[in-house]
Amino acid sequence: MRSFLPIYLRRRMLALALFVLGLVGIFAAEPARADEPAADPIGAYQTTPTPASIPGYTKPDPEKATSKELATAIDAVAQSSSRSYFSINFVWVLVAGFLVIFMQAGFALVETGLVRAKNAAHTMSMNFAVYALGMFGFFVSGFALMCGGFNGTAIGGPVTLGGLPTLSHMFTVGSSINGDHGWGLFGTTGFFLTGSAYDGAAIVMFLFMMAFMDTTATIVTGACAERWSYKSFFIYSIFIGGFIYPIFGCWVWGGGWLAQLGYRLGLGHGAVDYAGSGVVHLQGGALALITAILIGPRIGKYGKDGKVNPILPHDIPMVQLGTFILAFGWFGFNAGSSLAGTDGRIGIVAVNTMIAGMAATLSGILYMWKVVGKPDPSMMCNSMLAGLVAITSPCAFVTPVSAFIIGAIAGVLVVWSVFFFDKIKIDDPVGAISVHGVNGLWGLIAVGLFSDGTYGAGWNGVGATDYLGTKGMGVAGLFYGDGKQLIAQFIEGGVAIAWNVVVGGVIFYALGKVLGSNRVPAEIELAGLDVPEMGIPGYPEFIPTVAPEDVPASALEMADGLSVPRLRAQAQS
Repeated sequence: MRSFLPIYLRRRMLALALFVLGLVGIFAAEPARADEPAADPIGAYQTTPTPASIPGYTKPDPEKATSKELATAIDAVAQSSSRSYFSINFVWVLVAGFLVIFMQAGFALVETGLVRAKNAAHTMSMNFAVYALGMFGFFVSGFALMCGGFNGTAIGGPVTLGGLPTLSHMFTVGSSINGDHGWGLFGTTGFFLTGSAYDGAAIVMFLFMMAFMDTTATIVTGACAERWSYKSFFIYSIFIGGFIYPIFGCWVWGGGWLAQLGYRLGLGHGAVDYAGSGVVHLQGGALALITAILIGPRIGKYGKDGKVNPILPHDIPMVQLGTFILAFGWFGFNAGSSLAGTDGRIGIVAVNTMIAGMAATLSGILYMWKVVGKPDPSMMCNSMLAGLVAITSPCAFVTPVSAFIIGAIAGVLVVWSVFFFDKIKIDDPVGAISVHGVNGLWGLIAVGLFSDGTYGAGWNGVGATDYLGTKGMGVAGLFYGDGKQLIAQFIEGGVAIAWNVVVGGVIFYALGKVLGSNRVPAEIELAGLDVPEMGIPGYPEFIPTVAPEDVPASALEMADGLSVPRLRAQAQS
């Protein structure tokens, strides 16, 4: 039937309809659509094309263009807009990754300030070198083991990197939104960033994930400070980046079996760990726990009568400056974990992060003021960091009021934890086990309690009814109607502790046997590790010397868990 509309009006209405369809295509299309960044030997796409650079595009005349010409033009605009969309995500994730890498400076300052001056160069050098050591392990094998099964992320990639092998076919029951990879034990592609990992989006992901891994490796240096052999540290850090961290990371963030607890077993959305209270902090805390136990306490820390002898930090202002740097970098840590600058939730993530840190600081100060009589600058720093660790997993799923509660609990919990580990004679010079381990576990539990269901539809393949996530149930905790989510969170926490204590402990123990000891000799520990281990003091005006024959037997007797005769023999040799 002939239309009564003028031809020019029909054409304009057709153009408008095609334009709307093009915009819908940008935001609602599946992750594998053709106009996304594709694998390219020179690193995905290099520039954002203009419509004129799209093959087959010619600028149409609205008055004369055919429907086909208008459709081609709209498709060109859609491709250009789509690539701009992903370019925004690329830049966002890179900048967030840079902030997380800058946190390494904060960790270095905090840990170095909390030890004695005679060990400053050694502690700072561990924090400095762990960046390269962990990255080396992650570059060689860690990224492949952790992320080698990715089939796409909000960044705009990576493209399909590979598959996730299984122990046997019995683990392949069910299917995921990205295709069935079984239960996902570890990835198999991307070693040395080769093959399909040589892609612009995949390499952006590598940078961001590497920065997170390095945080885990750094946590151990604090717990073992002032007595860890640099040679042992050097080798162990490579194992963390290349094997220990990425295997568990795959299980939660790489499409592995913990992430699949939701759609396979009905446990909420599976293990939900937005920015890594578990993957990053609890792993680091569990490694810190087992290595601190195996390496033993510092000489003189605990007396025979069970008395705890305080070993004072040498530079509190350094500790506080480092804490502020960490708090600043944490915005990249948490908000950057959206992997998309186009995710409107990042503002809530940032504010929740800030509020939890504030609440933890205040609760820690007030608690110490009440119990000890003084606010204690070092403990207020640990309280702030504990709040930031605790909010790292739930930051995207909870309200600001819940973030305040989570942080306030963390600020006191870390104090209790520090006192507890001293009571059972596990020496942790910087409180790493309490800050990262205990409060990393609390952060996982908080997801299962306080998540309100307003965000996370489709998380781990659960609860999505459309690509925009505007329908369906987001991540919800016990207080909002889903007690099964809490079960998934406890499973993640238990597995994180078990994996790192057992595997990390076995590797650490074996390394000590191969090297002779993970610990420096007694005379070096008493004199200070800077000159004997590093060749230069942290402070030239402070070079303590202790002759072997002057090592007091009483000090050696205080080293609980160590072989006192062996230490005495070392001191006298």
